[in-house]
Amino acid sequence: MKKLIAEFIGTFWLVLGGCGSAVLAAGYPELGIGFVGVSIAFGLTVLTMAYAIGHISGCHLNPAVTIGLWVGGRFEAKEVFPYIASQVLGGIAGAGILYLIASGKPGFELGGFAANGYGDHSPGRYSMQSALITEVVMTFLFLIIILGATHKRASAGFAGIAIGLGLTLIHLISIPVTNTSVNPARSTSQALFVQGWAFEQLWLFWVAPIAGAIIAGLLYKFLAPNNE
Repeated sequence: MKKLIAEFIGTFWLVLGGCGSAVLAAGYPELGIGFVGVSIAFGLTVLTMAYAIGHISGCHLNPAVTIGLWVGGRFEAKEVFPYIASQVLGGIAGAGILYLIASGKPGFELGGFAANGYGDHSPGRYSMQSALITEVVMTFLFLIIILGATHKRASAGFAGIAIGLGLTLIHLISIPVTNTSVNPARSTSQALFVQGWAFEQLWLFWVAPIAGAIIAGLLYKFLAPNNE
């Protein structure tokens, strides 16, 4: 139960901190944080939680990460679905708090609410194919970073930094394409509020990250069998 609570809190923080930076702080002319600021914010949420709850739950915060670690032999199958449920619920709670804050502004309009999308709903109007490739490849590389940084032969104490910076770089590359998911819980939380097109396109932001995570898990298991 403690692990699940930790995953809930961590994913709550990821959505509130990452999506919150996009919704609340990115849109101000000259003073806004822009794509770079949002990228850093997402990276910081993972970095800070890695040290806050990593020793409790492993700090997955992401169904794709949980599945990738399971495929890679780093996580027990019986814990996969409870972790995913906690992550999705934590993300929804984070989006709910963000909505309560954002809706307090005069003239508030929900708009995209930092939801993930492709086509007309991609920041750069990238196609579904571009979005699919981006999410598979970025999640694959994210899992490679995670599996490598948390390997028992890796330098102790630095995993959170590598993973946080990795997520920052992923956002710098892919925000223009999909608003960056690589995390089905993050995508689901925002889609629940936007609904409509965000729900219709949500499938991609479950299928692609999980596919990328599975490929990474299989490959890293081959590269470093038995975590040796």
